[in-house]
Amino acid sequence: MNETTLSMFPGQGSQRAKMAAHLIQDHPWTAGRVLAEATEALGLPLTELCTTADASALEPTEIAQPAILATSLAVLAVLREEAGYRPSVVAGHSLGEYTALVAAGVLSPWDAVRLVRRRGELMAAVSRQVAGAMTAVMGLAPQRIEEICAQAGDVGLVEVANYNETGQTVISGQRAAVAEAARLAAAAGAERTVPLKVSAPFHCSLMSEIEDEFAAELTRCAFADPAGLVISSVTGLPVRDGADARALLRRQLAGAVRWVDVLDTARRHGVTTYLEIGPGRVLSGFANRTVPGAVVRSTNDARRVSALVRELRLAPVV
Repeated sequence: MNETTLSMFPGQGSQRAKMAAHLIQDHPWTAGRVLAEATEALGLPLTELCTTADASALEPTEIAQPAILATSLAVLAVLREEAGYRPSVVAGHSLGEYTALVAAGVLSPWDAVRLVRRRGELMAAVSRQVAGAMTAVMGLAPQRIEEICAQAGDVGLVEVANYNETGQTVISGQRAAVAEAARLAAAAGAERTVPLKVSAPFHCSLMSEIEDEFAAELTRCAFADPAGLVISSVTGLPVRDGADARALLRRQLAGAVRWVDVLDTARRHGVTTYLEIGPGRVLSGFANRTVPGAVVRSTNDARRVSALVRELRLAPVV
């Protein structure tokens, strides 16, 4: 893989039952160690949750977030330690930004795990206080969806949460307002509106109330300057230094995910290959549909991980 590669790390929604079982089986000394250390750091049975638990156990956001992060870190360890993986351009979708910062040497893995655990707990607390929802809208321009959210504001708070691709935008907010915005979007010609199975209204102003408490957690962790290019999902632009990375993680709670801008910035920095590291293939789909002629890879299963390890041993990622 001699092309310039964007290493992409997935966020919540990518979890699935037994998502790390193949990693433990095929790579016990790398993936197994990472999951065991994350389990010890948090006191959560992450190894069990990621290898044997059913899907329902992964539904609460305070569980899903550290489980996805731990699985992504396990894949990252396999690629680094068994194949000499050396990423130079990284980005993560919301939660995935923590794995991207670990990959770039900004955060230690265990600070990332602890931060994500607290992040999930705080977000879960918001969900218990607010009747929130999220819905994906397909087939309307993002600007039109912004206008629709403003129209639905008479019902309650609803905002754009994710600019995932030109044809898919996610809205988030109070349940009644999200439903009204979805109705208006359908009337305006949206191809589909799909309610998301999430437990909290992520990436909207409802999350602003937890920013100060989470910022206190962030100040307890060391943030180094990036080794390589990190593209922020909050701004869609490069992260300048460790202080910038810390500030962006605070802003990320209530700010929209600008994945369209992330991919555009990557393209302008010469990226031609896209590698999704962690469970799922959501980001691979975004890259395939957004970037004409892109070479897209994922690590979603044992076959893909093994093939990638063999390939990286012959030609490292740059």
